[in-house]
Amino acid sequence: MIKLIHVAAAFISISLFLLRGFWVFKNSAMMEKRWVKILPHVNDTVLLLAATILAITTHQYPFVDNWLTAKMIALIIYIVFGMYALKKAKTTKGKTIFFLLSIMIFIYIVMVAITRSAIWFT
Repeated sequence: MIKLIHVAAAFISISLFLLRGFWVFKNSAMMEKRWVKILPHVNDTVLLLAATILAITTHQYPFVDNWLTAKMIALIIYIVFGMYALKKAKTTKGKTIFFLLSIMIFIYIVMVAITRSAIWFT
């Protein structure tokens, strides 16, 4: 059940990121809605809580299991790139680059989770 919650929250997380990215590029007023500012943080909290419970119950931990370390580092990079894509980058080109990099990092995180290997592409 916890794994299902984690996977669902990850799907919701990327879906909300893609939607917010669309709104950023359209200069939509939707980005100013209160729920748009709150819901992603609530969902990401559920995602991280489920990840923590999974790590504890399976006895797999970052800095012990390489794939979880890679996933955690990639998550931090995803968050930083996402902040630049949605808020901090000043130009459309910058937002686009960070948006695409964020999506690539998210795909990497999913592939690491599926394969339980930090270098799944070799």
